[in-house]
Amino acid sequence: MKALTLVLVLAIGAAFGAGGLYVWMHGPFASGDAGNGDEILYYRHPHDRTITSDEPRQDSMGMDYIPVYADEKGDNGDDRPGMVNIDPTVAQNLGVRKAQAEQGDLTPEVTALGFVDYDEAGLTHAHVRTEAWVEDLRVRTTNEPVSEGQTLFRIDSPRLINAQEELLQAHRRNAGIGSARDRLRSLGMADQDIRALENSGQVMRLVPVRARRDGVVRELNLSEGMFVRPGDTLMEIADLSSVWVMLELFEADMDLLRPGQPMQVSLPFRPDVTHEAQLDYIYPTLETERRVQQARLVLENPDGDLRPGMYTRVALSGEPLADVVHIPAESVMRTGRNDRVVVALEEGGFQVREVRVGHRVGDRFEIREGIDAGEQVVVSGQFLIDSESSTFADLERLAAEDDDEAVWTRGRVERVADDGKTAMLQHEPVPEWGWPEMTMEFRLAEGLDPELLKEGQAIRFRMREHPEEGYEVTAMEADDEEAHDNEEDAGNGEDHDDHQHGSRWPQGAGGRDLA
Repeated sequence: MKALTLVLVLAIGAAFGAGGLYVWMHGPFASGDAGNGDEILYYRHPHDRTITSDEPRQDSMGMDYIPVYADEKGDNGDDRPGMVNIDPTVAQNLGVRKAQAEQGDLTPEVTALGFVDYDEAGLTHAHVRTEAWVEDLRVRTTNEPVSEGQTLFRIDSPRLINAQEELLQAHRRNAGIGSARDRLRSLGMADQDIRALENSGQVMRLVPVRARRDGVVRELNLSEGMFVRPGDTLMEIADLSSVWVMLELFEADMDLLRPGQPMQVSLPFRPDVTHEAQLDYIYPTLETERRVQQARLVLENPDGDLRPGMYTRVALSGEPLADVVHIPAESVMRTGRNDRVVVALEEGGFQVREVRVGHRVGDRFEIREGIDAGEQVVVSGQFLIDSESSTFADLERLAAEDDDEAVWTRGRVERVADDGKTAMLQHEPVPEWGWPEMTMEFRLAEGLDPELLKEGQAIRFRMREHPEEGYEVTAMEADDEEAHDNEEDAGNGEDHDDHQHGSRWPQGAGGRDLA
């Protein structure tokens, strides 16, 4: 009987040993020499399938890269992410067009909106320098043109009358004439009116207030008979011999602006007439509501063709982008989260790639990462190919969740990423995959119980190899076995606080303290 028992024990041990050897040789961490004899295409990282190597190697955790054999290509014709094969006839029927990624210089050119405004440097105001009553108002409407020296209105002021009498008396005494003239100038009387006073020898009861320059009346704040005081803005006159063109650029194009930059200004209803101008000023703030950057141009307007309120087109060129890779803009699929491009491979397949896009120049996009010069990109029909690739990836993910490769194990939550997408989990040995006890980062599938994603929480979880992003936890539950052990330990008088904080490792994990 003892001999029979010994034989059974040895047989069982041999069976377990053979099974363990098989798992080690054929599991996910088998070396490249342990393949099935087929041709090895390359080796990929055990956690990230996008990282490959032509030679066997190990990752930073000491795990062997996984060999990819010629007969292990997926149903889409390749093991690379985003890869899909389409029959050439089908591709032709879909209207798939291709273009080559080019490398060279791109000069950004933008046509922006502008509008004509008054040149603030040409604005003048009409004031009085003494209390007076307005009489004989000559300009009665806004936007009325005026000329330099033209009488705008006349005022009746006792102080001006007294100052005129002093000047006439100074002439009679032939003394103090200069100081009397200066007093009249300080009270706002024009030189030509002072000369008229001296020539006539008669005091003016109504003194003219004259325009200082040519222009149009922009504001009119007085009426006949009004009593006015120094400091009151009675009129504002704008000189239209030069105007501003206020330029508005979208936020994405604001880097194209630089002071002194040459620009061409045209009017929509006069496309054959172009005005050359230079950028005068870039405003230091961005308009919040419309998200536009403002700048201004100064244009000479001797004929008055440019009028405030007109809309203009402003064409400008930015600094050239030197030696960049660029592709047709229509080939880029912009989703809001990322930008993708379908690349046509030499062997007839297509691959969907994520790219990093730079500036858009006309109908071309600068590509800063993801595409090399000379590669073929799809410019028509790419959305159908992208949909095909995404559908295959979803089917592959669902199949991976339902296959026998997913395993359950026990462990503890070490740390959860701020975005809740990954977590560091410490787990016990996994004999199905030949894993020892260790701590590693897992991707977290959607729908997991957030109450279990707390540091120190003991859990049972199901994990699988993710098609593109290492390993993923697809299911999770509280580790009831440890909770039962904690209750027994508490009943035996052990320190209950340690168990409440999850400082005890589950049974079978070597009794390692994680707190």
